[in-house]
Amino acid sequence: MSDSVRVGVIGTSWFADLMHLPNLKSHPRAEIAAICGRNRERAEEMAKKYGIPSVFTDYREMIEKGDLHAVEIVTPDDLHYPMTMDALDAGLHVLCEKPLALNAAHAKAMWERAEAAGVVHMTFFTSRWLPHYRYLKELVGEGYLGRPFHCHIRHLGGYGRQAAYAWRFDGRRSNGILADLGSHRIDLARWYVGEIVRVSAHLSTFVERPGPEGQPPDPASDAATLLLEFENGAQGVIQVSAVAHVGDRGQEQHVILHGEAGTLEADQSFLETEIRGARHDEKQLVALSVPDRLWGNVDRTGAFFERVGQVFHTQSVGDRQFIDAILADRPVTPSFYEGFKVQEVIDAAIASHENGTWVSVG
Repeated sequence: MSDSVRVGVIGTSWFADLMHLPNLKSHPRAEIAAICGRNRERAEEMAKKYGIPSVFTDYREMIEKGDLHAVEIVTPDDLHYPMTMDALDAGLHVLCEKPLALNAAHAKAMWERAEAAGVVHMTFFTSRWLPHYRYLKELVGEGYLGRPFHCHIRHLGGYGRQAAYAWRFDGRRSNGILADLGSHRIDLARWYVGEIVRVSAHLSTFVERPGPEGQPPDPASDAATLLLEFENGAQGVIQVSAVAHVGDRGQEQHVILHGEAGTLEADQSFLETEIRGARHDEKQLVALSVPDRLWGNVDRTGAFFERVGQVFHTQSVGDRQFIDAILADRPVTPSFYEGFKVQEVIDAAIASHENGTWVSVG
């Protein structure tokens, strides 16, 4: 590997602008060598903002001519599989946004191809790197819960309340909120409690939206509830929604973990977060402070959302961890394997909703 990693970014969305491009720009040994977007004007705007020398409107041309070491795929879900496979065929390291694919068969193929190519591969599950969720993972690993009994996870937002077309709720392009927010929550459930072996799911579409460019709609879920059975016998519930009015909280997330030895809770919004816990012999749940080492040099005087942004700009997490893994020639987690395992649960949830029964995962 040379002194820097030459990265091409496919996608010019608001999230690419908020998360991936500034995080890559913050890494001293990452060079954003190219950007690709269908709208050249938008791509050129991003290139100017981040000092990116090459602009493409065809990702295949970027892969062929960009002289790249790696690509980051920040596109709608239906494009993840073909773009990833083309990048892997070119021998590039790949970071792909969640959910990894539209189905488990494609996700498994992506993971197996990446492993065979011997490249670094990452599924971008953002919550894995948030300090409070990392601390929760440490507490679970230290035995705070003991044998797990229950896992309750909610993630509620209101960005799907408008009756306008959005690819996230188009069944031709996405598996709806089950994939958009649900993939994050399924990953956390697996991370904290273990493998999920059975699912019972109910998916809903509350808002009627038009199809793209006058086409008839093919609605995907904007709310979902999953009952989970874990391999270790624990029970779980995941609820996600894009149609919940949460006011100035932006989005809100709740994690509750009960075990034989204790209970852990985490609440998060765009404004603030709090962790609480109680051992089995304690009568009250008390606030638990995230250790300073997990925040690093972050200025914690601002709003929670601002502090999180600094974490991704300064620590070896997310895009920066991807670059560090390439430089060190080591695997990274969450990899495409984690993306595949989450996709298996999504597939089982869809089958459960359609059949009205519990469905085994895998």
